[in-house]
Parts: sequence; structure tokens; C-alpha cells
Amino acid sequence: MGIVGDLQHFVMTDKALHDILGVIGSMLVALASLSTLLTRQRNPTLSRWLADPKASPAKRATEVWFLGYGFFWILCFAGIIASQVYLQFTEVTFFVVCGGLMLPLLLQPVLAPSVTLDQGKPLLERHSFKANVWIAVFSIIGNYWYTHYFYNVLGASYTFRSWDVNGVPIPMFFATHFYFCFYHTLSNMALHKVRTTFSPGSQRLLFETCLVLVMSYVTAFMEAFTISGFQCYSFEDRYMAWVLGSAFYGIYFIVSFPMYMRLDEDDKRRHTCFDALIESLASGMAVLFLLDFVRVAMGKDMTLSLNRPCKLDASKTCHPFTGMRC
Repeated sequence: MGIVGDLQHFVMTDKALHDILGVIGSMLVALASLSTLLTRQRNPTLSRWLADPKASPAKRATEVWFLGYGFFWILCFAGIIASQVYLQFTEVTFFVVCGGLMLPLLLQPVLAPSVTLDQGKPLLERHSFKANVWIAVFSIIGNYWYTHYFYNVLGASYTFRSWDVNGVPIPMFFATHFYFCFYHTLSNMALHKVRTTFSPGSQRLLFETCLVLVMSYVTAFMEAFTISGFQCYSFEDRYMAWVLGSAFYGIYFIVSFPMYMRLDEDDKRRHTCFDALIESLASGMAVLFLLDFVRVAMGKDMTLSLNRPCKLDASKTCHPFTGMRC
């Protein structure tokens, strides 16, 4: 049938895809309806997607950097998954690839602050450094704790060969950092656009709240959909993982998108690095509570294990490494 034929058949027949597109379509219709209640700002030239270049030049430059670098790592991951070269990866390869893609983001504030217009500032006052701290802390919490909710609630499993921490592959900590830098830049752009295009008020607040909900769900689904070709990450029930799991994963972003937007948004009071750290930790705790409320409501027990199943049972390691402990 060929790749095109297989894709066409999948799009036409897959129930999970149809249902989730129906959910997203309904969300977009609701969002469009709410937009009719908004009042535009008198000065349309103030409308923008990025941070104010005069009030927050470093924040704007950081958004541009994260966005541009996002396209680079997406191309890298797309090539790795499409070519299935990852099937030849070892523990070292996964570590080096994901760690290598993360390093430019971490090193830029230290070695190339001019990229984000942070030159001349102490390291802890550079916006790009504070942004990395915020994302890194939230990402570490997410991997260290939230991954076990995916294991227990959604039946998710990582089955590739990797060194682990607390039952979570170490490369996932690295990958989450550059994924989240990109996601939160896109959410910032959408929120900037709303806040600079429409007049403040209860209608805009309602629209912005719904926009965050929609962005959270769509972001979660798009990640699940785009990595579905990665054979070494799977779910017991793909339908539940896509349709309901996207809402579960979206809880991360319901909290983090508006909270990350706060970082250096007020030009009269810049965040300190400590502020960024505390707000990220607070966001992480809020998400943890929400995930656990959902788990309890679903009647799911929580079991934490230091070892992934494929560490104990070699038959659960993904192809072509089946028979080898991951």
C-alpha cells in the first residue's frame, strides 16, 4: 500500500484520531464564539506575538531563540524517528543525543548571552538563565514524579535501553527541557497576542482561560501523536492515552503556561532567579496535586518502582532489543 496509502487509511479509519479531532474541533468552536465578546484595543499597532521589544528586549530575544532552536531539534527528532535510526541506539546514544540537544539551551546564557540581549548583566539576572531555571525545575519535577502517574493511570511504558533515575530514563529529563522551552514559547506568543490585541476585562480573562485549556490539550495530543512512530514508548490502551491521556497530560500546561508567562512580564519588577525557582516549584506542586486528584477520582492505586518492567523482564524491551534488559 505504501506510506501514503497507510497514512490515508489511518486518517480515514482510526477512531481515536476521529474522536480527539472532534474534541479539539469543539474546543476551537467554543473559543471562536468567546472571541466575539472581546473588544479590540484602540491602537492596533500595539498588537504583537512576542514580548515588548522596548520594555522586555531580553525576554523577546529569548523567545526568538527558543523558537528558532525549537525548529532545529524538531527536525533532528523527525529524522531520527522517520529513519528509525533510534533502533540502533544504545544507552550511551540516547544519553548523548538528548543531552546534546539540551546543552545549547543551558549553555547559551553562560557562553553567548548576547544571543538573548543579556550581555553585560550578572548571570543570575539574565532572562535566558532564569527561563532555563524555570523550565529545568518544572521538567525535573515532571519526570521524577509525574511519569509514575503515566505508568499507573495510563499504562504508559518506556521500553528502550537507558540508564534510569527513579524508574525514569535519564534522556527523558534532557528531552523534556528542550520540548518545554518550545511549548512555553508558543504559549507565551499566544498570550502576548491576546493581551496586546484586546482590552482587559472579564471577557478577556474568560477567553484567555479557555485559550490556555485548549492550548494545553492540543499540545499534549500533538506530542502523543508525533511520537507515536517511536516504538519504544507505548500505552496499554492507545485510545484512552490519546483522548483522555491528552487531558491528563494537559494538566501540566494548564498550570505552567500562565505561570511561565509571568516571568519578567512586569517591566517594573523583574523576577530574581530565586523568584523563578520558587514559582516553578509552586507550579510543580500544583500540578502534582491535580494529577493525584484525578488518580483518586479514577480509583487508581499508585505504585512507585525503581525499575521499569523491562529492567526486570527482558521480553518487555522494545524491538529489536527484545530479550535484552533495557
